[in-house]
Amino acid sequence: MKIAFYTLGCKVNQYETQALEQMVTDRGHTLVPFEGAADAYIINTCSVTAVSDKKSRQVIRRARKAAPDAVIAVCGCYSQTHPQDMEGLSVDLVSGTGDRRGFVDLLEQTWAERQPHTALDDAFQRRTFEVLPAGGLEGRTRAMLKVEDGCVNFCSYCIIPYARGRIRSLPLDEAKKQAAQLAVEGYQELVLTGIEISSWGQEFQDGTTLIDLIEGICAAAPGCRVRLGSLEPRTITEAFCRRAAALDNLCPHFHLSMQSGCDAVLARMNRKYDSARYYESVRLLNKTFDRPAITTDLIVGFPGETGEEFQETLEFIQKCAFSAMHIFPYSKRPGTPAAKMPGQVLKTVKEDRAHRAAAVAAQMERAYLEQWVGQTVPVLFEEERDGLWRGHTTRYAEVAVSCRDNLHNQLRSVRIEKVEGSALLGELV
Repeated sequence: MKIAFYTLGCKVNQYETQALEQMVTDRGHTLVPFEGAADAYIINTCSVTAVSDKKSRQVIRRARKAAPDAVIAVCGCYSQTHPQDMEGLSVDLVSGTGDRRGFVDLLEQTWAERQPHTALDDAFQRRTFEVLPAGGLEGRTRAMLKVEDGCVNFCSYCIIPYARGRIRSLPLDEAKKQAAQLAVEGYQELVLTGIEISSWGQEFQDGTTLIDLIEGICAAAPGCRVRLGSLEPRTITEAFCRRAAALDNLCPHFHLSMQSGCDAVLARMNRKYDSARYYESVRLLNKTFDRPAITTDLIVGFPGETGEEFQETLEFIQKCAFSAMHIFPYSKRPGTPAAKMPGQVLKTVKEDRAHRAAAVAAQMERAYLEQWVGQTVPVLFEEERDGLWRGHTTRYAEVAVSCRDNLHNQLRSVRIEKVEGSALLGELV
C-alpha cells in the first residue's frame, strides 16, 4: 500500500506517528505525501480542545473527498474520546490511543477486505506501557523518546486523562536500550516526551523517579544532548537539581507547566500546586544552573478569571522572568468540569489578555536572549531556511548563521553577534 499520514497535536502524537511510519515500512508499505494519491490515509487526531476536534474532522473530510476509494483510518485522542463522531465521517478504520501494532494489522485487513473496522478499548483499563520503535525515518537531528503515557491529574479543563488512561512508564532498562540505539543511529539530541513525564515510574512502586530515568538515559547516550519535555513544577526539588546538575549532557532547559500565576485560578483549574510552590521551582533552577532557560504555558481567560486575577498572573510571570512562553486563550472543552463553570470569559476579553501577556513574554524573551550576545555557544544545526543555517543551543535558543557548507546535524561553536526577533544571529567559530 501507499500510505499517507497526517498528525495533529502534541509531541506524543508526533512520536507515535513516527513509530507507525516505521512499522508500516517494515512491512513493505510505502510512505507518500498526504496531499498526493494514496491507498490509505491515516489521521492521528488530537482532542485537547474543541478547536482540535474541529481540525481533526476537517482533515478527515478533506481526505475522503480527495480519495473516495482509499482507506481512511483514524487514531489518536479524538477518536478515543468521541468515537460516535466518526460515524458521519465515512471512516473505514477507527482506533484510539492504544495498541498501535494491532492498528497496523487492522489497516492491512481493512484494505484487503474493504470492510470497516472499529477497535477501541477502555483507556483506564490499560496497565502496561506499549513499547514502540523510537526515532524517525528521516535524517533528523533530534529524536523523541516517549517514556510515559497517561495522566491522573484531572485538571478541570483537560480531557486527556480520559483519552490516555492511567500512568504507564517505559521500563528503565528499555529506555536506556532505546537511548543507546538512537545514539548509534546518529541522533545528537534526545527529547524525553510523554503525557506527564513527571509521573514516570510512579506505578513501579520501587522508589524510582524521573531523575533516575534521566540519569540512566544520559549515561546510556553520553554523546547526545538530553532534553526534557514538560515538567510538573513539584518535580523540581533540591535533590532533583543537585543530581541533574551533575549530568554533563542534560540540557539546562526546563519547561515548567504553569497555566496561571493566580492561586484562585489554579485552584479552579485543579492544579496541584500554588504560585509559591511554582516560584520555588524557578528559584531552585536559577540557583543551581547557569542561566537556565525556563519556559512555560499560560492559559488566559479561564472561567471566572477577573481583571485583578489576570493582573496577578502578569506580575507573577514577570517575577519568574521566563525565557519563552506559550500563551493560549482558554478554549472550552466539552466534557470537562471547566466547560460548565460560571463566569465564562468573553472571547474579546480573552484575546486582549492573550495579547497583553504576549507583549510581556516578548520583553522577557528578548532580555533573556540579549545576555548571550558576545558569548560563544554550541549549536546543533538542523536546517537551512531563508538563506541561513538554523539550529538550537542547549537552552533551546534558535541561532542562525550564514554558511555555504551543509551544517545539518553538526554541532558547532557560534559567537553570538545580535538578537533578531526571537532568534540569535552569529558567526561560526
